[in-house]
Amino acid sequence: MSALQRILLINPTITSRRHARFPLALLSLASSLEGRYASTILDGNIDRDFVSTAARTVADGSVSAVGVTVMGGPQLCSAIAVSKAIRATLPTLPIIWGGAFPTCCPDATLQSQYVDFAVRGQGEDPLLELLAALAASRHDESFAGIRGLSWRRDGQILHNKDRTFSASSLSRMLPYESLENPQQYLVNTYLGRRTVGYQAALGCRYRCTFCGVATMFRGKMALPQAARLEQDIGFFKNQLGVDAIQFYDHNFFDREVDMVPLLEVLAKFQLPWWCFARSDALVNLSASTWALVKKSGLRMAYIGAESPSDWLLHEIRKGTRCDQTLEAVEKCLSHGVVPELSFMLAPPQDPEGETEKTFEFIRMIKRLHPATEVMIYLYTPLPKRLDSTSVAPARKVSELLDCAGRPVVVPKTADEWAEPQWVAYWCHKDAPWVTERLRRRIVDFTTVLGCRFPTIMDIQAPSWGKSALRALASWRYRYQRYNHPWELRASRKIIGHWDPRVMSL
Repeated sequence: MSALQRILLINPTITSRRHARFPLALLSLASSLEGRYASTILDGNIDRDFVSTAARTVADGSVSAVGVTVMGGPQLCSAIAVSKAIRATLPTLPIIWGGAFPTCCPDATLQSQYVDFAVRGQGEDPLLELLAALAASRHDESFAGIRGLSWRRDGQILHNKDRTFSASSLSRMLPYESLENPQQYLVNTYLGRRTVGYQAALGCRYRCTFCGVATMFRGKMALPQAARLEQDIGFFKNQLGVDAIQFYDHNFFDREVDMVPLLEVLAKFQLPWWCFARSDALVNLSASTWALVKKSGLRMAYIGAESPSDWLLHEIRKGTRCDQTLEAVEKCLSHGVVPELSFMLAPPQDPEGETEKTFEFIRMIKRLHPATEVMIYLYTPLPKRLDSTSVAPARKVSELLDCAGRPVVVPKTADEWAEPQWVAYWCHKDAPWVTERLRRRIVDFTTVLGCRFPTIMDIQAPSWGKSALRALASWRYRYQRYNHPWELRASRKIIGHWDPRVMSL
């Protein structure tokens, strides 16, 4: 029997080695390839010289294709670096990008000569079909029938039809043990000393205009069977010694009737856990389900509050209301769950006015419920995909105006998206319509707020350091004197205080 073709799957660097979590997307791909191809996972979060490692790995010609998972922002930069290195080492080796960036920006991806194919949306089935097509004699005809694939023919970029949503990956346990030393992906967090990053469900039923998940899954969602969840958590606890779970489900709480069996599984293990949740889902839970939530060990819920303005929540397709945010906070706190609210500041319709309104809303929440955690970002809608099968945001990026009143022109290539200002855009840190004065005010407010209410997720800063920050920031916060808090920045650096937006759990 001939040896299986070897596929190199790469997770480009996006975080420090210390905060590396399981490369779940690549593990899912490896699971789908099992028995048909031999896959090797190269994790740039672990191998800090992964670009050189990738080049050495493909140099002998033993690799048939390379798959790279790519998010916008800092991971895009490292994805470009490794793809260029592979192209220089072995120019004929097919390089396939999948993940959030090529899904949202397939044209920009394929304007780059170091990428041959872009997979939009879920990648397991398209990758299998693409690998089979690469082995076929008539490539173009084979490529044209692969749903979810974008590719080039005679220099022209082609977008095949979107692939329908598939929940097949939920039937397979991921091959965690295939990784070199799975223990190194367990990290010390607020939840526990051996916290695992895990995703149970797929997709999300909602289509928020700033969220890559909306483009990836187009309003589809599937939950795992309770038996699958129990199998995975049992493996984590008994084989790896996991003592806490951070769920990466894009919206853990969906329909209550479907969630109860999963909560019952979690209640059996009673491991502390964290998840994403919607305010409307939380406020509609029954008393019995809330009791089950408490028993299950939920410690913190990340809730996308986004804005105190209902008109803006409607504009960005959030589907929630401001009053539900407040009610969800109260529900969480009354059941021993810390609510972690995220806000999107400076929308292009009224950047300064909505930002100041959000500041006041945050201050009101902190006055009523000081234990509430707060995350602050800028609102940056994702670019509209150019092919006709995409779902357009409520407001096209091409209609947005910058600070000078000129139309916003988004990058046309991956290299342009990797420029600092667009990396910041993708990370919700800057936008063309945000003036330098407003950007500075947002940064200063965030600094004062973070020092006045140090996050409980920071397990490194000493208690005396947090107390000192509270005291130093108290007068600024009380009198709303946010400008140039130089003493707070210096103190944070000395104390080693975390920015929760960077470190999170």
